[in-house]
Amino acid sequence: MIAHRGASGYRPEHTLAGYRLAIAMGADYIEPDLVATRDGVLVARHENEIAATTDVAHRPAFAGRRTTKQIDGVAVTGWFAEDFTLAELKSLRATERLPALRGSARDGRYRIVTLGEILELARWESRRWRRPIGVYPELKHPRYFRDIGQPLERAFVRTLENHAFGGSPRVPLVVQCFEAETLRRLRSRLAVPFVLLLDVEAAESLADIAAYADAVGPAKPLLIPRRADGQLDRPTAFVDRAHDAGLAVHAYTFRNENAYLPADFGVGTDPSAHGNAVAEQLAFLRMGIDGLFTDFPDTGIEARAALAGSASREAI
Repeated sequence: MIAHRGASGYRPEHTLAGYRLAIAMGADYIEPDLVATRDGVLVARHENEIAATTDVAHRPAFAGRRTTKQIDGVAVTGWFAEDFTLAELKSLRATERLPALRGSARDGRYRIVTLGEILELARWESRRWRRPIGVYPELKHPRYFRDIGQPLERAFVRTLENHAFGGSPRVPLVVQCFEAETLRRLRSRLAVPFVLLLDVEAAESLADIAAYADAVGPAKPLLIPRRADGQLDRPTAFVDRAHDAGLAVHAYTFRNENAYLPADFGVGTDPSAHGNAVAEQLAFLRMGIDGLFTDFPDTGIEARAALAGSASREAI
């Protein structure tokens, strides 16, 4: 069970508080999205544009850094992590990315955290809970960062080495990215599993992906599309095809709010209310997926337990 940006359904994403809560709920992995600061430190933010997840827009000292950049061919206006030193980012505070659904009561409480801090948290919590707590980082926009002279791959490997990882991580580590080139670059440097993320069907075959990745992370519609009325349609053969190619399947992203659920699993009309998320996750787990990303780790644990319980009953 992969805690998507921590327990981000309950705490602002990519905060130590969110990661700790996810671990307490039973998550197997905590997931940080990684971008680089001006001084080359990897920090956990959903995107390198940070206005959506910090209070930077309300800091007069940084007003002049608002700008527009081309990020992977898309014009984005805002404030960008790579224009700030780590010390400057540490002066900011995290905010809720989805306030209309989740409120903003916890805005301003938590600092921006580095990959190094997350690795140390996982190491400490593994000892505390007496079970392995893995880290499942995603490198965000690595091509863009390479083009501006701040390759994420180099900073990533350096951070692991600085935290005594070397070629053998001290906590379970899985590396994910939407860009195949990044996985190919890292595969010769790190002896860890690699996951290619997919938001659409890949241009290359799953067999070709298996040459440099150990798993794929498909968006949910690649596994079960939605009909025009918003309900789940028939499952595709994606999971079976991936397994035949030797790839595990970790699907994303599962959320509890009606706004994100298929129509047949929603409850009531309030978009922020929680629907029957366990039932949705069970539909995907029964397809044979090997893992899932969820904003609500407790719901993921409940769905996994329900699957195990139903399998036990069927065996009787």
